[in-house]
Amino acid sequence: MGDEPPFGGKILIADTSAWARAPHPLVRDLWAAALRGRQIASCSIVTLELLYSACDAQDLAIVEAEQALLREVPITTSAQRAAIGALRDLASEGSGQHRVPIADALIAAAAQDAGVDVLHYDHHYDRLAHALHFTSVWIAPPGTLEKPKRPD
Repeated sequence: MGDEPPFGGKILIADTSAWARAPHPLVRDLWAAALRGRQIASCSIVTLELLYSACDAQDLAIVEAEQALLREVPITTSAQRAAIGALRDLASEGSGQHRVPIADALIAAAAQDAGVDVLHYDHHYDRLAHALHFTSVWIAPPGTLEKPKRPD
């Protein structure tokens, strides 16, 4: 990987889709380097999504502790208004264009507010980047990673 920081050295809110794929062999080292470099940020929406996906109380505690170590990007009133405006702008582009998950719209708007970008594996952020001012950064090229299956 060399001496260059991953993802161009940017600070990035890591979406749940990136967290889910972080253990994949194709991105594991890149992800670890970004964490070590303090490039990975979070916000309450991502933390809530990750906590929701926890298998049990022990898993939840681990996720919560990991999230507490990251830079927290707030979901401000300004970000909420920006998310609403983004949906309005996307709707004006055509029928159904505004249909992105509410969580993704809020995460993208929080990134805009904080002047950071979004690390993900989700096409919704490409669409949101047209309506908001942040860069959509794929953890890996689309279609190259499968979401890992949860253990039974």
